[in-house]
Amino acid sequence: MDTSEFIDLPEVVSARGCVHLPGSKSISNRALLLAALSEGTSEIRGLLASDDTARMREALCRLGVDVAPAGHDVWRVRGVGGALPIRRADLFLGNAGTAFRSLTAVLALAGGDYRLSGVPRMHERPIGDLVDALRRIGADIAYEAREGYPPLCIRPATIRPGGVLRVRGEVSSQFLSGLLMALPTTGAKTVVEVTGELISRPYVEITLSMMARFGVRVERDGWRRFVVPGDAYRSPGVFAVEGDASSASYFLALGAIGGGPLRVAGVGRDSVQGDARFAEALERMGARIAMGPDWIEAGAPEDGGLRGIELDGNDIPDAAMTLATTALFATGPTTLTNIASWRVKETDRLAAMATELEKLGAAVEEGADYLRITPPAELVSPPQGVDTYHDHRVAMSFSLAARGVPLRINDPDCVAKTFPGYFARFAEVTRAVPVIAVDGPSASGKGTIAARVAAALGWRYLDSGAIYRLAALAARRAGIPWDDEAGVAKIAAELDIEFGEASILLAGEEVDEAIRAEDISAGASRVAALPAVRRALLFRQRLFRRAPGLVADGRDMGSVVFPDAQTRVFLTASVEVRAQRRYKQLIDKGIAANITPLLLDLRERDLRDSQRSVAPLRQSEGAHLLDTSNLSIGETVAQVLAWSKGASG
Repeated sequence: MDTSEFIDLPEVVSARGCVHLPGSKSISNRALLLAALSEGTSEIRGLLASDDTARMREALCRLGVDVAPAGHDVWRVRGVGGALPIRRADLFLGNAGTAFRSLTAVLALAGGDYRLSGVPRMHERPIGDLVDALRRIGADIAYEAREGYPPLCIRPATIRPGGVLRVRGEVSSQFLSGLLMALPTTGAKTVVEVTGELISRPYVEITLSMMARFGVRVERDGWRRFVVPGDAYRSPGVFAVEGDASSASYFLALGAIGGGPLRVAGVGRDSVQGDARFAEALERMGARIAMGPDWIEAGAPEDGGLRGIELDGNDIPDAAMTLATTALFATGPTTLTNIASWRVKETDRLAAMATELEKLGAAVEEGADYLRITPPAELVSPPQGVDTYHDHRVAMSFSLAARGVPLRINDPDCVAKTFPGYFARFAEVTRAVPVIAVDGPSASGKGTIAARVAAALGWRYLDSGAIYRLAALAARRAGIPWDDEAGVAKIAAELDIEFGEASILLAGEEVDEAIRAEDISAGASRVAALPAVRRALLFRQRLFRRAPGLVADGRDMGSVVFPDAQTRVFLTASVEVRAQRRYKQLIDKGIAANITPLLLDLRERDLRDSQRSVAPLRQSEGAHLLDTSNLSIGETVAQVLAWSKGASG
């Protein structure tokens, strides 16, 4: 069950293949803006389709620029020659920092009346250094709420073009990039001097390279002084967007920790993006790296595993986040330094990464501008899942941890900011721990068959039918009322369970008889109706999916809990045969029984289970149907094993 609330990633056994990357966000938004300011019409190919680029497109359209689709991932932009047609607009830019900072600079020089706002987190991201620089040449910009932060109100002003303009470089390179792209619209040569250390320099390199493609060449003296001419932007005609190097980092890391080879296509040796140098960091950790003009490939070390390193992350701040989770699979600690800029991104990424890495069992030292990660002896899968803080890069970085454990990622849709199809691509190039799902009606023999198949293969076994009974029993023992949804859900998420062919252990205690008691059965029905408990137990069941494999029995294993199961089997038998089996089980246990009520009970249960609103009993698509009415246990086990062998190739 993958929802907008969470996605459950199975434990990954290996990763290999090829991923064609979406367009770079940094290049896409710069291309849209420069094309809009240019003379002539531009065709932008490979434009990233994401929340951030959608905010830029919407803003440009509201400013009177003709931005229209012209094919798959192709957009046509009719430039306005530096003069925006609309001089009054209220623009909502979400959490798109690239769009917000660059449009602030452009609109401050446009002579119009504008308001710029975003999501609450955007209003916590500082912009004062950029505003101060623009005010020095006459821009009229007011803070609507807190000094130094959006929302902003821009009023018409007399701009004093030319001269020397100073901007601080240690908070965000987007301030400098925004100024550089906006200044040519003044028509005068301007010198921009950077005070303090300029961070994220490769992103400024992208800006300079793209400005040159659109006809404006900036001269620079190191990273301190930039001479911006007052030349007009001119359309290059066709502009192709590179694949996103930051997005490439997740798959390159996946190849390094998952065996590989895993290739990313769309970015390579000739890339203008600094994050392409992430491959060098992986190589330092021991990964095998190969590359061509527009591709990079990563694989696991030939001898031994990855090793921890110390890295200055200033030049690759986004990709450095990927190293923080790659470090979980290295020998020895990994230290990332010079990453203070993480604190003013979509969230405080330093704090977020430290918190979630610790949930996975890592020892983390968090400083003002660094992280030191010491991997755990064994990764832990937090029952509450990994929180993403509405930050796409947190979500994608932590997906790598599924190489070690099944993992729940909360708010997975946040990846739409830059990579809407990320988790689908992730699934395409990874092989998960295999599952055999054995479903069927009550007394069809699925528990016995599944347990014996698991024993034959040496795999783990899950008796899902006992899960809700165990939750009810554990809640009672903890003094938690069965109608306390949050309390029972917490108990359910942390159940310490072990299944054997003829045993069920709860916290090490045999409880097979205890969970069959009539009152516990009633409690199981009550807790099963609580949505939070169902969500918790769904993940708890999925946590049984560990190497080398899992055999799970129940009524919705193949349809709901493990829809990607390698082998799905639906066992059935006539109701008369099932009643006889149940009768024999009870008699063997010394329990008095009568065949007639057993037969009636099974018929009623079949009807009830088939009509349940949640996970009704039915054969899942692609499942093998096996009628065991005339088969022995041994024959049934042999058939399931044969199907499993066929599925594994």
